[in-house]
Amino acid sequence: MSEPETNEPAPMSEKFDVIYKCLRCGTNVTNTELSRLPEIKCICGFRVFNKVRPPIVKSVQTI
Repeated sequence: MSEPETNEPAPMSEKFDVIYKCLRCGTNVTNTELSRLPEIKCICGFRVFNKVRPPIVKSVQTI
């Protein structure tokens, strides 16, 4: 028997996962990967990150 398909939306944690980029080595790290470790640190040992902006440009109409 086949299971019925469900049209459930993606979990919020996956949809809005924040991506950070290490300033030293340029490695992209997600917020969930950083929260697993006891301290916020890249694999290279550097502790400074930039938040990567999404490629979507928001436009707002004037009144």
